[in-house]
Amino acid sequence: MKSFAKQFAIDISPLKRYPDFRNLWAAGLISFFGTMITMVALPYQIKELTNSYVAVGAIGAVELIPLIVFGLYGGVLADRYDRKKLIWFSEASALILVGGLLLNSLNDSPNLLVIYIIAALFSAVDGIQRPSAGAILPRLVSHEDLPAANALMSLRWQLGVILGPAVGGLIIATYSTSFGFLIDAITYLISLYFLAKVKNIPATEKSEKPAISALFEGVRYAFGRKDLLGTYLIDLAAMFFAMPNALFPFWADQLDAKWSLGLFYAAGTVGSVLVTLTSGWTRTYRWHGRAVTWAAIGWGVAIAISGMLHSVWAVLFFLAAAGASDMVSALFRSAIWNQTIPDELRGRLAGIELISYSVGPLMGQMRAAMVATATSLSISVTSGGVMCVFFVALLASLLPTFRKYDVETNEFAITERQKRKNLEN
Repeated sequence: MKSFAKQFAIDISPLKRYPDFRNLWAAGLISFFGTMITMVALPYQIKELTNSYVAVGAIGAVELIPLIVFGLYGGVLADRYDRKKLIWFSEASALILVGGLLLNSLNDSPNLLVIYIIAALFSAVDGIQRPSAGAILPRLVSHEDLPAANALMSLRWQLGVILGPAVGGLIIATYSTSFGFLIDAITYLISLYFLAKVKNIPATEKSEKPAISALFEGVRYAFGRKDLLGTYLIDLAAMFFAMPNALFPFWADQLDAKWSLGLFYAAGTVGSVLVTLTSGWTRTYRWHGRAVTWAAIGWGVAIAISGMLHSVWAVLFFLAAAGASDMVSALFRSAIWNQTIPDELRGRLAGIELISYSVGPLMGQMRAAMVATATSLSISVTSGGVMCVFFVALLASLLPTFRKYDVETNEFAITERQKRKNLEN
C-alpha cells in the first residue's frame, strides 16, 4: 500500500520546500475560486437577459482578440520585466474590472454592452498575466521539482474550478449574480496579499527589450521545434472542436436539471483532480508526446459520448472523464514547456502557450454555440467530439518528432537539465 501511494500520490514537497512557491500557489487558489464564481455568473446573467445561444457564445468572441494580442505581448513583457510584479499588477486590474461588473449588475436593467466590454478587458489583463505566471515557475523551484510543482499548480486551479462553480451556482440560485461578483472582488484582495509576499523575479541578463522583433524571435523558436508545435496544435484542435461550455446553461435546462448548472462547470475538474492526486507516476513516464496525443483523443471520445446521453448524471460522468483526459494532456504539455525552453525565451513561449490553451476554448465555445443554433445541442456536442478525435489523430501522424518525444533523449531537455543543474550548484 505504501509503495502504491509513493508511486502515484501527488508530491507536495515543493509547497514545503519553497516559501515563494507556496505563496504563489495560495494566491492562485484563492483567485481562481473567485474567478470561477464570476465565470458561472456571467453566462447565467447573459442567458437571463437574452435567452440566446449566440449571445452567451459571444463572450468567447469578444475575448478572443484581446487575449491573442495581449497574450503574445504579455510574453514579451514577461521576458523583460519582473514577472512577480506583472502578476500583481494584473490581479489589481482584475479587481477593478470585477468591481465594474458588480456595479452594472446592481442596475435594474444590466447593460449587455458593458458586460461584453469588461469581458474583453478581463481577457486583456489575463493575457498580460498568464505568460508571467507560466514563466515564473522555473525561477522558484529546482529543475527536478518542476513536474511536482506543475501538478500542484494544476491542483490549485482545479480546486478553484470545482469549488467556484459549485458555490457560484448556489449563490446565484439563492441570492444574485451581484453577490457572486462581490465574493470574487474579496478573493482578489486576499490574492494580492499573498502575491506581495513572493520575491521579485527580475529579467535575465539575456532578456530583450519589449519589441515586436523580440516577439517574432519567440514565434520562430516555437515553430522551429516540431515537438513544441505539436503541443500547441493538438491542444488547439481538441479545444476548438470539443469545448461545449457555452452550452452548459442550456444543457442543464434541456435535461430538466437547472440545479446542476454548477456541477456542469465543475464536472471536468473533478476528473482532472483525480488525475492530479494520482500524478506521482508522471515523474518517471518519459514519452510525453504520446501521452498528450492519447489524452486529447480520450477527451474527444468522452465529449462525443456525453452529447448522446439523456441522464444528467451520465453526462456529468463523461464530462468528468473528459476532464481527466485533459489533465493528463496538460501535465505533459507543461512538462515539455518547462523542461525544454530557455529562461530568456520562457515568457514569450508562455504567451504562445496561452494562445494554444485559451484561444482554442474561446473559439470552441463559439463553434459549439453556432452549430447548436443551426442544428441542436446534442448534435453540436457529439459532432465536436468526433471531429476532435479525427484531427488530433491526423496531427499526431503528421508530427512524428512530437509523437515520439522522450524527455530522457530530447536534445533540448538534456541541455536545459544540465544548464539548470549548473546554476543550482
